[in-house]
Amino acid sequence: MWIADGWKDYEVIDTSAGEKLERWGDYILVRPDPQVIWNTPRKERGWKHPNAHYHRSKRGGGEWEFFDLPEQWSIHYKSLTFQLKPFSFKHTGLFPEQAANWDWFSEKIKTAGRPVKVLNLFAYTGGATLAAAAAGASVTHVDASKGMVGWAKENARASALESAPVRWIVDDCVKFVEREIRRGNHYDAIIMDPPSYGRGPKGEIWKIEDAIYPLVQLCAKLLSDEPLFFLINSYTTGLAPAVLSYMIATELKSLGGHVDAQEVGLPVSSNGLVLPCGASGRWER
Repeated sequence: MWIADGWKDYEVIDTSAGEKLERWGDYILVRPDPQVIWNTPRKERGWKHPNAHYHRSKRGGGEWEFFDLPEQWSIHYKSLTFQLKPFSFKHTGLFPEQAANWDWFSEKIKTAGRPVKVLNLFAYTGGATLAAAAAGASVTHVDASKGMVGWAKENARASALESAPVRWIVDDCVKFVEREIRRGNHYDAIIMDPPSYGRGPKGEIWKIEDAIYPLVQLCAKLLSDEPLFFLINSYTTGLAPAVLSYMIATELKSLGGHVDAQEVGLPVSSNGLVLPCGASGRWER
């Protein structure tokens, strides 16, 4: 398992009965987590006195209950700063476990010894984009949500990366990749963080089990003659690490290199265990 253990401003304090107790900077949140199927004693003080609690509804979705939480606040990861705010379906605008991948590819970019062009698909609020830019890459950031791209720009400004070589693109990721192939553009590295299910700006339906492999096939055509890495993140139960490995190896086997896939996780400070948070598949030269 790849563990994101470099955080100072974030921690999973405890987990129990379908929920996790987290510290985001100065604020304590309780949020649902479907991986937490155990029911352990809630001894940590934060369970009774959080700043906000997201309650899951049995009918789907849910809602926030706020006690003492600002509309927006920031946390830091190394040189990066992220603006956070509670919004729909339990999210805050950041997936902290992805820091394990940020550290991995940042080192690869820094030691490449050449300019590196990165394509970040389903780029959300820009965590991977900013990590790659801070490491010295030029990045094309693509997301179908105008609001998310705007949020990513906020994070870039907060991280003093507003002048970094980043192209901010609001577009359907598949259609963008198809156009880039026709244009003859190439990238040294590709990152993708696809949702399990979603809709594009014109109502296009994305279902990861059906769409991910064709997208990987398309993206393979965008790689440069000397690609550096290829990264896929998955929060979908059916896409186990071994599935990611098989898919990536099948499409990139002609490039040689090395394929690995693992669960990603976050350390739980109250007991020394690790909370699993999805999976990532990596190809590297």
